[in-house]
Amino acid sequence: MTLATNLRTAALASMALLGTAAMAQQALVPAQSSIHFTAKQLGVPLNGHFKQFAAQIHFDTAKPEASKIHFTVDTGSATMGSKETDSNLMGADWFNIAKFPKATFDSSTVKALGGGKYQVDGTLTIKGNAQKVSVPVQLTQSGATTTAAGTLPLKRLPFKIGDGDWADTSMVADEVTVQFKLALTGVGKL
Repeated sequence: MTLATNLRTAALASMALLGTAAMAQQALVPAQSSIHFTAKQLGVPLNGHFKQFAAQIHFDTAKPEASKIHFTVDTGSATMGSKETDSNLMGADWFNIAKFPKATFDSSTVKALGGGKYQVDGTLTIKGNAQKVSVPVQLTQSGATTTAAGTLPLKRLPFKIGDGDWADTSMVADEVTVQFKLALTGVGKL
Protein backbone atom coordinates (compact mmCIF):
# COMPACT_ATOMS: atom_id res chain seq x y z
CA MET A 1 0.00 0.00 0.00
CA THR A 2 1.16 3.48 -0.77
CA LEU A 3 1.24 6.36 1.68
CA ALA A 4 -1.68 7.98 -0.18
CA THR A 5 -3.78 4.80 0.15
CA ASN A 6 -2.99 4.55 3.88
CA LEU A 7 -3.95 8.20 4.43
CA ARG A 8 -7.18 7.80 2.46
CA THR A 9 -8.08 4.65 4.45
CA ALA A 10 -7.32 6.43 7.74
CA ALA A 11 -9.40 9.45 6.68
CA LEU A 12 -12.38 7.25 5.72
CA ALA A 13 -12.16 5.34 9.01
CA SER A 14 -12.01 8.62 10.96
CA MET A 15 -15.05 10.00 9.10
CA ALA A 16 -16.98 6.79 9.80
CA LEU A 17 -16.17 7.01 13.52
CA LEU A 18 -17.08 10.71 13.63
CA GLY A 19 -20.34 9.98 11.82
CA THR A 20 -21.22 7.29 14.34
CA ALA A 21 -20.43 9.65 17.24
CA ALA A 22 -22.52 12.41 15.67
CA MET A 23 -25.46 10.03 15.21
CA ALA A 24 -25.14 8.96 18.84
CA GLN A 25 -25.41 12.59 20.06
CA GLN A 26 -28.56 12.85 22.15
CA ALA A 27 -30.30 16.06 23.06
CA LEU A 28 -33.37 17.34 24.87
CA VAL A 29 -35.80 19.37 22.74
CA PRO A 30 -37.11 21.92 25.30
CA ALA A 31 -39.80 23.36 22.99
CA GLN A 32 -41.45 19.91 22.82
CA SER A 33 -40.90 19.04 26.49
CA SER A 34 -42.68 19.88 29.73
CA ILE A 35 -42.48 19.41 33.50
CA HIS A 36 -45.70 20.00 35.43
CA PHE A 37 -46.44 19.60 39.12
CA THR A 38 -49.61 19.40 41.20
CA ALA A 39 -49.87 20.20 44.91
CA LYS A 40 -52.94 20.51 47.12
CA GLN A 41 -53.74 23.52 49.28
CA LEU A 42 -56.67 22.96 51.64
CA GLY A 43 -57.54 19.89 49.54
CA VAL A 44 -57.75 21.88 46.29
CA PRO A 45 -55.32 20.83 43.51
CA LEU A 46 -52.99 23.61 42.35
CA ASN A 47 -51.08 23.13 39.10
CA GLY A 48 -47.77 24.61 38.08
CA HIS A 49 -44.88 24.01 35.76
CA PHE A 50 -41.20 24.74 35.23
CA LYS A 51 -40.30 26.83 32.20
CA GLN A 52 -36.56 26.06 32.08
CA PHE A 53 -34.74 22.76 32.37
CA ALA A 54 -31.88 20.94 30.66
CA ALA A 55 -30.50 17.42 30.33
CA GLN A 56 -27.33 15.58 29.46
CA ILE A 57 -28.40 12.16 28.28
CA HIS A 58 -26.65 9.03 27.14
CA PHE A 59 -29.42 6.46 26.69
CA ASP A 60 -28.32 3.15 25.20
CA THR A 61 -31.37 1.27 23.89
CA ALA A 62 -29.32 -1.91 23.38
CA LYS A 63 -27.79 -1.73 26.87
CA PRO A 64 -30.05 0.41 29.11
CA GLU A 65 -27.97 -0.42 32.19
CA ALA A 66 -25.10 1.59 30.63
CA SER A 67 -27.30 4.69 30.30
CA LYS A 68 -26.61 7.91 32.22
CA ILE A 69 -28.97 10.84 32.78
CA HIS A 70 -28.17 14.22 34.36
CA PHE A 71 -31.13 16.56 34.55
CA THR A 72 -31.32 20.12 35.90
CA VAL A 73 -34.34 22.28 36.59
CA ASP A 74 -34.14 26.05 37.04
CA THR A 75 -36.27 26.35 40.20
CA GLY A 76 -36.68 30.08 39.56
CA SER A 77 -38.68 29.20 36.45
CA ALA A 78 -41.50 27.64 38.52
CA THR A 79 -44.89 29.19 37.95
CA MET A 80 -48.38 28.51 39.23
CA GLY A 81 -49.96 31.34 37.25
CA SER A 82 -50.21 33.92 40.06
CA LYS A 83 -47.64 36.67 40.70
CA GLU A 84 -48.10 36.38 44.47
CA THR A 85 -47.81 32.58 44.51
CA ASP A 86 -44.86 32.63 42.12
CA SER A 87 -43.10 35.21 44.30
CA ASN A 88 -43.62 32.98 47.36
CA LEU A 89 -42.22 29.96 45.48
CA MET A 90 -38.92 31.83 44.98
CA GLY A 91 -38.54 32.63 48.71
CA ALA A 92 -36.51 30.89 51.40
CA ASP A 93 -39.45 28.82 52.70
CA TRP A 94 -40.09 27.25 49.30
CA PHE A 95 -37.40 26.88 46.58
CA ASN A 96 -34.99 29.49 48.02
CA ILE A 97 -33.69 30.30 44.55
CA ALA A 98 -31.12 32.79 45.87
CA LYS A 99 -29.24 29.92 47.52
CA PHE A 100 -30.44 26.93 45.46
CA PRO A 101 -31.19 28.04 41.87
CA LYS A 102 -31.18 24.49 40.48
CA ALA A 103 -32.66 21.12 41.30
CA THR A 104 -30.85 18.10 39.86
CA PHE A 105 -31.45 14.45 39.09
CA ASP A 106 -28.58 12.02 38.47
CA SER A 107 -29.35 8.46 37.46
CA SER A 108 -27.61 5.53 39.11
CA THR A 109 -29.33 2.64 37.27
CA VAL A 110 -31.66 2.22 34.31
CA LYS A 111 -33.61 -1.01 34.01
CA ALA A 112 -35.71 -2.13 31.02
CA LEU A 113 -39.12 -3.50 32.04
CA GLY A 114 -40.37 -4.33 28.53
CA GLY A 115 -42.81 -2.61 26.20
CA GLY A 116 -40.86 0.66 26.20
CA LYS A 117 -41.11 0.91 29.99
CA TYR A 118 -38.05 1.64 32.12
CA GLN A 119 -37.26 2.18 35.78
CA VAL A 120 -34.72 4.95 36.31
CA ASP A 121 -33.25 5.07 39.81
CA GLY A 122 -31.16 7.97 40.97
CA THR A 123 -30.71 10.91 43.29
CA LEU A 124 -32.97 13.95 43.22
CA THR A 125 -31.50 17.02 44.94
CA ILE A 126 -33.66 20.02 45.78
CA LYS A 127 -32.55 22.83 48.13
CA GLY A 128 -29.38 20.85 48.89
CA ASN A 129 -31.42 17.88 50.14
CA ALA A 130 -30.69 14.63 48.28
CA GLN A 131 -33.20 11.80 48.16
CA LYS A 132 -33.12 8.47 46.32
CA VAL A 133 -36.03 8.17 43.88
CA SER A 134 -37.27 5.59 41.41
CA VAL A 135 -38.77 7.12 38.28
CA PRO A 136 -41.09 5.10 36.02
CA VAL A 137 -40.54 6.12 32.39
CA GLN A 138 -42.44 5.18 29.23
CA LEU A 139 -40.52 5.69 25.97
CA THR A 140 -42.26 6.11 22.62
CA GLN A 141 -40.79 7.00 19.25
CA SER A 142 -42.11 8.98 16.32
CA GLY A 143 -39.64 9.56 13.50
CA ALA A 144 -36.39 10.92 14.92
CA THR A 145 -37.98 11.94 18.24
CA THR A 146 -38.14 9.77 21.35
CA THR A 147 -40.51 10.89 24.09
CA ALA A 148 -39.87 9.95 27.70
CA ALA A 149 -42.98 10.41 29.83
CA GLY A 150 -43.88 9.62 33.39
CA THR A 151 -45.36 10.60 36.72
CA LEU A 152 -43.34 10.83 39.91
CA PRO A 153 -45.10 11.20 43.27
CA LEU A 154 -42.92 13.04 45.80
CA LYS A 155 -43.12 14.31 49.34
CA ARG A 156 -42.05 17.95 49.63
CA LEU A 157 -40.99 18.04 53.30
CA PRO A 158 -37.87 15.81 52.99
CA PHE A 159 -36.61 18.42 50.48
CA LYS A 160 -37.50 21.29 52.87
CA ILE A 161 -39.93 22.71 50.32
CA GLY A 162 -42.47 24.64 52.38
CA ASP A 163 -40.46 25.33 55.54
CA GLY A 164 -41.60 27.34 58.52
CA ASP A 165 -45.37 27.81 58.80
CA TRP A 166 -45.79 25.94 55.49
CA ALA A 167 -44.49 22.68 57.02
CA ASP A 168 -48.00 22.21 58.47
CA THR A 169 -49.57 19.72 56.06
CA SER A 170 -53.12 20.71 57.02
CA MET A 171 -52.62 23.81 54.83
CA VAL A 172 -50.49 22.39 51.98
CA ALA A 173 -50.29 18.63 51.53
CA ASP A 174 -46.91 16.92 51.73
CA GLU A 175 -47.62 15.02 48.50
CA VAL A 176 -46.69 16.59 45.16
CA THR A 177 -47.10 14.89 41.80
CA VAL A 178 -44.58 15.67 39.06
CA GLN A 179 -45.49 14.83 35.46
CA PHE A 180 -42.93 15.05 32.69
CA LYS A 181 -42.80 14.68 28.94
CA LEU A 182 -39.29 14.99 27.51
CA ALA A 183 -38.66 15.00 23.77
CA LEU A 184 -35.23 13.63 22.85
CA THR A 185 -33.29 13.35 19.61
CA GLY A 186 -30.50 10.90 18.77
CA VAL A 187 -31.88 7.92 20.71
CA GLY A 188 -31.54 4.55 18.94
CA LYS A 189 -34.48 2.40 17.93
CA LEU A 190 -36.40 0.82 20.79
